[in-house]
Amino acid sequence: MKKNIAIVGYGGQGGWHGIMAQKNDVVNVAGIYEIRPERIEVAKKRGLNIYGSLDEVLADKNVDIVVCATPNDSHEEICIKALEAGKHVICEKPVTMSVESFDRMVEAANKNNRVFSVHQNRRWDNDFVLIKNLIESKEIDDVIRIESRVHGSRGVPGGWRAKKENGGGLMLDWGVHLIDQMLQIITDEIDTISCQCTYLTSTEVDDGFRLTINFKSGKQGYVEIASYNFIKLPRFYMLCKKGTALIPDFKENAQITKCKAWNECEVVPVQTAAGITMTMSPRDELTIERYIKELPETDVHDFYRNFCDTIDGKAEQIVKSSEARRVLKVMMAAFESDRNGGTPIPFDELA
Repeated sequence: MKKNIAIVGYGGQGGWHGIMAQKNDVVNVAGIYEIRPERIEVAKKRGLNIYGSLDEVLADKNVDIVVCATPNDSHEEICIKALEAGKHVICEKPVTMSVESFDRMVEAANKNNRVFSVHQNRRWDNDFVLIKNLIESKEIDDVIRIESRVHGSRGVPGGWRAKKENGGGLMLDWGVHLIDQMLQIITDEIDTISCQCTYLTSTEVDDGFRLTINFKSGKQGYVEIASYNFIKLPRFYMLCKKGTALIPDFKENAQITKCKAWNECEVVPVQTAAGITMTMSPRDELTIERYIKELPETDVHDFYRNFCDTIDGKAEQIVKSSEARRVLKVMMAAFESDRNGGTPIPFDELA
């Protein structure tokens, strides 16, 4: 039996939830609550019921799940109110603006025996799933370093995303996705976080950042968001003990170079402008194998399926509160590192 959702905040992401939910096999859209007249008109044209207030949403006994898709600074108040009203809650990322705020939300969910989750929909991105599968299968052995990037050239989006008080900036907008992906790929304990943010197109919020996560195992994750790059660097670049994987951009297959043998009997030196070098001599088919790995099929509707199954006690939650809290903690450490000129922050010392 389908569960009924009500969407609070019908902007870009709230609208996406509405469209996706109408195509989903486990939920119905009971209606939306929005304060902007132009977005209410969009919802009406899509045939959706319009609630007059948040209290009206929470008073509707037919609503099983509240989806919170408002600006970041309002998430805590709305989510806790919904949880206390007996609703299960899906909150848009980055869920909130501090670890302390998030803990209060989780406490409200536990107190009221409700299911609460952060909408980390990019766990179903094809490129991320491919990289994760490569790691888990050890196709090119254990990972050494992963570089994850998203590059654009249009600066910080307008509206509330450009305002610090509303939780704007690209760390909280895009960084939360890439950090979550990185911590799903490398699950080891974190040692230190170092980060430098950029403010090329905005003085109020970050328009990008360069973040390094050093793990206690010696592995390293690098996450970069940039909004002033007119030539993109690869979406994923991964070094492993027996090869390298590269994904140029979203929706592009992976290029794999696998090391079959470390040494050749004879290496032909390479002539460069400064002289010859054997160290950087190119490899050939004797020691490496090159091939393409196709992107796997994924279904983002599995997020809602899992959430509903969790409510019914049929499944374990995919996006766990402990994971969302860890991502928030990394972002808070990243901001602290940036304030200190990129100084590494010991992760264990943070609350």
